Amino acid sequence: MTSAPRRVLVTGAAGRLGRAVLDLLAARDVPATALDLRDPGDLPADRVVVGGAGDPVAVRAALADVDAVVHCAALAAPTMGSPEEVFAGNARATFVTLEESARAGVRRAAIASSIAVLGLSFAPRPLSPAYLPVDEAVPAQVADPYALSKQADEATAAMMSRRYGMTVVALRFPLLGGPRDTLPEIAARYVDDPGFGAAHLWGYLDTRDAATVVWLAVTRPITGCHVLFVAAPDTLAPQPTGELLGRFYPGVPRRLPLPGRAAPIDVGAAARVLGFTAEHRYPLGS
Repeated sequence: MTSAPRRVLVTGAAGRLGRAVLDLLAARDVPATALDLRDPGDLPADRVVVGGAGDPVAVRAALADVDAVVHCAALAAPTMGSPEEVFAGNARATFVTLEESARAGVRRAAIASSIAVLGLSFAPRPLSPAYLPVDEAVPAQVADPYALSKQADEATAAMMSRRYGMTVVALRFPLLGGPRDTLPEIAARYVDDPGFGAAHLWGYLDTRDAATVVWLAVTRPITGCHVLFVAAPDTLAPQPTGELLGRFYPGVPRRLPLPGRAAPIDVGAAARVLGFTAEHRYPLGS
């Protein structure tokens, strides 16, 4: 583990992931600068900058004394704006944040990618992955502007690493939530409607674990650009994974055993590169 950053910039700081990261930084006594389109007044950061991650002026102002960046700002679904707003807005925000960070001398960054980069989550018609569990090498089948923006974000991360020598980790998050928000509602729906989660592979990650993996991404002694899936080891569905895959992904080759409720998302690379294993598992039936 490298030394802790002296200050971390968190974009999209008022969102679910941004707040979780700020909470972790506060618990570790690491100063944080929060960048968001609005200041809700309760962010656990000692400095708040109001502005967009796609605005170079706002990003430059937020980068004072920063040596690590966590980029969470994005329109998180293709329905949250026009196709142009979702793709162009997200891609611009990532490019501007990383470009300005690199020019300011920042050499560590983590960006929020998504399992949706595979193209399954918001496709206009059902798609199947080439194999299961999915891993970082599975071919993407992008068919919506949000997935395309995440594909562009990951390419931007790789470019910044080559151009500036910046270490960038793109984390492909599944559904994020906690035991008192988001996860109970989705888990309850999967009981009678597991098809609702098929395009997302029924995966999830507790926001506390999401914050932990972000911390590892900006402090682990690594170099280069890394794209990593992260998820809890089990699904949020009560049905056995084999049963779900046989019903919703018949004929898709399975490269690894998926016993019980094992998530069909291979997170081995995150364990190898970052030493990350999710600690918080949602207790079905509680």
